[in-house]
Amino acid sequence: MDTPDQFFPTQIETGLSEVLTSHRNAVRVLVVDDEPSARKLLCLILTPPAFNCITASNGEDALDNLRRGRFDAVISDLHMPGINGLDLLAEVRRLYPRTAILVTTGVDDVDTGVQAMRRGADDYLVKPLRESIVLASLESALHKQRLEKQVENYHLQLEQTVAERTEQLQDALRRIELTYEDTLRALGAAIDLRDNETAGHSQRVCSYSIEIALAIGWSGKQLGSLARGAYLHDIGKLGVPDRVLLKPGPLTTEEWEVMKQHVQIGFGLVQDIPFLSDAAEIVLMHHERYDGKGYPRGLKGNEILLGARIFSVADTLDAITSHRPYQRGGSFEAARERIRLCAGSQFDPDLVAIFLGIPVETWTTIARNQRQNARH
Repeated sequence: MDTPDQFFPTQIETGLSEVLTSHRNAVRVLVVDDEPSARKLLCLILTPPAFNCITASNGEDALDNLRRGRFDAVISDLHMPGINGLDLLAEVRRLYPRTAILVTTGVDDVDTGVQAMRRGADDYLVKPLRESIVLASLESALHKQRLEKQVENYHLQLEQTVAERTEQLQDALRRIELTYEDTLRALGAAIDLRDNETAGHSQRVCSYSIEIALAIGWSGKQLGSLARGAYLHDIGKLGVPDRVLLKPGPLTTEEWEVMKQHVQIGFGLVQDIPFLSDAAEIVLMHHERYDGKGYPRGLKGNEILLGARIFSVADTLDAITSHRPYQRGGSFEAARERIRLCAGSQFDPDLVAIFLGIPVETWTTIARNQRQNARH
């Protein structure tokens, strides 16, 4: 009657052949043992053409061999002079993490073999070594390393794919953001044409606001929200009747109340648009005054959003210096003086101090550039 051991080598050969198909050349195995007989036995088991067996008599020689060439597996005794098996195991795992590692140990040293597995060995072999056990353990370790390599490659490919998709998404978002900004500029220009006797008001007041914000250290998202709020600050005037908005003479009390509703109308138009949610607050508060005498809520001091306080200074700067059909615009020096006098009443005094620290030439340059851009 046949015994199970008679069938076992055939099963091992079948499994090992599957592993060997993943290698273009023979499996390179480094055998490390201070006993010549143990090295010779393993080389008899691991014969060509399936295997290429290299031997080393101690840990130092083993590391020299590993530095000189690639090995698919290392089979090392645990008890050797110099670098012992556990230390060699740790070094191989650190330097060559994708190398299969088997350790050999005596019958009375199984606990040490288990300890080696806990430190990263793929399996341990108990001496005296049997061919079927060696081949089975090596097949399992090589198969495990091949699977780990596949998983590692998959993760690398996945990371690369994610990075590529992320870059594509960011590029798409940048294009969308540019489209948004172009749309806002066009909308701001349309609002200017309907309400203001001077072109480019929204663009200039946006640039002035950003200059002040930069002086207080704003950047990134804060500047974006401020710019959008500046472009859209008067969007609510689209809902104000022409008889009020375009009236050539002074407004009556009732008409003025209708006009003041434009901030609430504008806020309602943009508050539910996600990328305009921060800008909506500037739209709502841009006519509030630092002393609480503004509208629509009569907010005072720091109750007013900082972006709206910045905008208020920039809006007045443009109002004073812009030319209109019925009057020439004032100088930037005159505008600075007017804003200085209104610090603490109409404007945040801290912002006014920062504004006054910006050279007049900065504002004239911005205004000149905006006029040149408008011509093009």
